[in-house]
Amino acid sequence: MKHILSVLVENRAGVLHKVSGMFGRRGYNIESLVVGVTQDPSVSRMTIVIDGNDNNVEQVNKQLHKLIDVIKINDITKTAISRQFAFIKIRCTPANRNEIVVLANIVEAKIVDVSPEIIILEVTGDEDKLSNIKALFDKYTIAEMVQTGVVAIEKGTSSLKV
Repeated sequence: MKHILSVLVENRAGVLHKVSGMFGRRGYNIESLVVGVTQDPSVSRMTIVIDGNDNNVEQVNKQLHKLIDVIKINDITKTAISRQFAFIKIRCTPANRNEIVVLANIVEAKIVDVSPEIIILEVTGDEDKLSNIKALFDKYTIAEMVQTGVVAIEKGTSSLKV
């Protein structure tokens, strides 16, 4: 089962290396990792997605707590709102350009750049939505695609604060 961990860390050089190194040394694979500064510039938030059972996640939590730069950890798997972001660069011709534009509108993708041979889409959604959109546009030539990891926040009033 995939777990989403929200981890507050000190916003200093080398912290990402320490955290990712801990996963590698213990043989845990990170499915997704997104890091960004919080409303407090001295603190960063890591959203880490790992695949494992409850015992694996408990071990990861214990190991993360041992790192001096880690402030707080919360498993938000059951209470999270999560999204991913992608840019999809699609090759087009005058003959299929309109069809691509119509499909983009149907799936609520934003067209962010158009040239004679390329349309670039901006897509936001959960993992399934992004996979479905990619499959939909596979019949055209996808020249390039770049996708973020999972960004997540807890529903309701609870908040991961220092």
